[in-house]
Amino acid sequence: MNKYVKIGALIAMLSVVLGAFGAHMLEDRLTADAIDVYETGVQYHMFHAVGILLIAILIERLPSKKLAIWAARLMIIGIVLFSGSLYALALSGVKVLGAITPIGGVAFIAGWICMALAARQSK
Repeated sequence: MNKYVKIGALIAMLSVVLGAFGAHMLEDRLTADAIDVYETGVQYHMFHAVGILLIAILIERLPSKKLAIWAARLMIIGIVLFSGSLYALALSGVKVLGAITPIGGVAFIAGWICMALAARQSK
């Protein structure tokens, strides 16, 4: 079994756990704006967990396995920085944590670019 299947599945599971935690434990403790921030983190977390799973499924079929691996790594980094900073921001209210979020967004973008390049046919 591909290690990125395991990683993607665990990251997806964590997204579900954090989403359930937010829905059931934080609903009465956070402002509506903080809940929105938290939910954005959960959404991007799950989207990119699925992205990692797709990479794991496709990796052997792609012309560049190395770029596909980098795509998965960048998505993991993006989840930690983007979603992680949104979770921390929502829970703590410390606004400076929002400065980390765009770095995670750039990691997501770079990951998708790597995936597109990995799929590109070499000539």
